Amino acid sequence: MPHPAKAEGDAARGVQRLVLVTGPSGAGRSTAINVLEDLGYEAIDNLPLSLIPRLLDGPARPMPLALGLDVRNRDFSASNLIELIDRLTRAPEYAPEVLFLDCSADVLVRRYNETRRRHPLTPDQEPMAGVQAEADLLAPVRVRADVLIDTTELSPHDLKAELTRVFDLRPDHRLTVSLHSFSYKRGVPRGLDLMFDCRFLANPHWEPHLRPLDGRDAAVQAHVSADPRFAAFFDKTRDLVEFLLPAHMEEGKSHLAIGFGCTGGQHRSVTLVEKMAVALADAGWPVSIRHRELERRSTALHSGGDASPTGEARPTQRQAS
Repeated sequence: MPHPAKAEGDAARGVQRLVLVTGPSGAGRSTAINVLEDLGYEAIDNLPLSLIPRLLDGPARPMPLALGLDVRNRDFSASNLIELIDRLTRAPEYAPEVLFLDCSADVLVRRYNETRRRHPLTPDQEPMAGVQAEADLLAPVRVRADVLIDTTELSPHDLKAELTRVFDLRPDHRLTVSLHSFSYKRGVPRGLDLMFDCRFLANPHWEPHLRPLDGRDAAVQAHVSADPRFAAFFDKTRDLVEFLLPAHMEEGKSHLAIGFGCTGGQHRSVTLVEKMAVALADAGWPVSIRHRELERRSTALHSGGDASPTGEARPTQRQAS
């Protein structure tokens, strides 16, 4: 049944809460839609993009809305979906979020083989061809995701638990925090609630032995932390965030996105995100991590493009202990 606290709060302000659910075929989109429906969302799957504006026309619904978007729809394209996301973000009457369900190619192929299904993009070829084609098609959308969940090692039960943690709207459900690292050169990520500039800190890029590493590595974190301004900046930022989180909960928010930016999005911002995630998780807040530029490099490496040797991105999620 519906969970009224957040939904009614949005409706009272004339704001339609909207979750756009997408991802590669076989990654769990249908499961996610069913879970969101159980959580009190009005859920519609396989809706053509061209019909979404017509569906949303009119007053805000009393229930939040979850829409499943499938690449098999005839008018689906990454550019059309990104255009829709941008349009909804600019409209004050909507509160859109993009949920992207991802999965490794090998596991997707195994799932297709187990069910003896053909891939919708390449029905006359081996499943791997379709999986790779779909990954290329969805790469621009994946980067724009507000919530990214990798289902490679998740059972349906695990996926339900993770979705409940992020999207449950019950009044007693604790607000979740997503931390984003990014490069200012590539622009600010869409949908951030708070943003902090890390470019004044010591830059590991100028140390040859640290340049190929990233902010998840201990040596890089030690270098950034050694800046005499780091401790005060980190402590004041953490204190501000911990002060604001309960206030946002009281306003009915279920999710807060916080960004840390630096020049390249590889060292300083990643360090801040990693350390802040640990601090907030230790304080009892559910936290997820997105390293946008590391994910871009990982995607480029997997597609055969040029990328600096930073290793694969590791989008992680930390639960409060």
